[in-house]
Amino acid sequence: MPASAAPQDRPVLDTLWFTRCPVPTATGIAADRGWLAAEFAADGLVVRSLQDAGPDVPRDRHFTHALTGLFREGGNVPALWARASGEPTRLVGLTWIEERQAILVRAEDRERISGPGDLAGSRVAIPRRDIAIDFWRAMALAGLHGALAAAGLGLGDVVPVEVVVAPSAGQWKTELEALRDGRVDAVYVKGALAVEAAAAHDAVIGVDLDAFQDPSVRVNNGTPRPVTVHQDLLDRHPDLVVRFLRVLVEAADWAAARPGELARILAAETGAGPAGVAGAYRGAGSADLRLDLSAHRLELLARQERFLRGQGFLAGPVDVAAWAAPEPLAAARSLATAR
Repeated sequence: MPASAAPQDRPVLDTLWFTRCPVPTATGIAADRGWLAAEFAADGLVVRSLQDAGPDVPRDRHFTHALTGLFREGGNVPALWARASGEPTRLVGLTWIEERQAILVRAEDRERISGPGDLAGSRVAIPRRDIAIDFWRAMALAGLHGALAAAGLGLGDVVPVEVVVAPSAGQWKTELEALRDGRVDAVYVKGALAVEAAAAHDAVIGVDLDAFQDPSVRVNNGTPRPVTVHQDLLDRHPDLVVRFLRVLVEAADWAAARPGELARILAAETGAGPAGVAGAYRGAGSADLRLDLSAHRLELLARQERFLRGQGFLAGPVDVAAWAAPEPLAAARSLATAR
């Protein structure tokens, strides 16, 4: 890990940053309600979204986490990649949200590919984007791996077809065009926009990953989804980390009791319409945003770490148990209960 700056070299903390992926997150709920800014206003701290940052703060910090005052709630592929690359982050929470995950096929192939075992010998889309950490490629590989494993198969039992995707291309658009044009037989997708994209390309579900009771089938970039902070922030301002997490705990509880409001916020966060949100999150009421660091969730994340490392996405191993810092979340829950 890189050495921390000496205390006299550290700038005075005047801004807390947060970033989240365009998916269901407690951070997104708290930001929508204005609770993050309100929590720290009396401290003289500005709370800003990295998505709204100016040119002085590069957007790639969402992936690298090279910003000490940043709270990140998003996919585990970039989070594990940043940690494996040497950024001293700490894992302070995990969520498990059942987003729609499926392997899509052409309508005319629905009879031929109607379960994970039918994928054997099929041409599957493996996207490639020219970005620092290609989490899209990692998602496709993990999703296919999960589906195939349910039938006792592996990635070696399918025919990978590389699909080059422009960094600015819409989600799943290029892969689904390859499916529509007959260049591939199957495409992994997830989330609200995937539901809408599938309908636009006349694709149907060949393998429904949500139908399997074993959650390990669905281990992927967003399952489980981590909340991470920088070690420097945790060392210097543990109270701020606890209070930030307390707001997320309360936001998750608030959302669980208000499925209608949650659906509205998820539509804004994901960029999908009501049909996409309902199809991806089973009516949004099932999108449980509560943070946890249970042994079970940590083991599911460790499973993902082993898969990503085996596929060459990580520069080195990440000890998930050692990465986790459970004390701030425990203190945050106590504060929320006291309130």
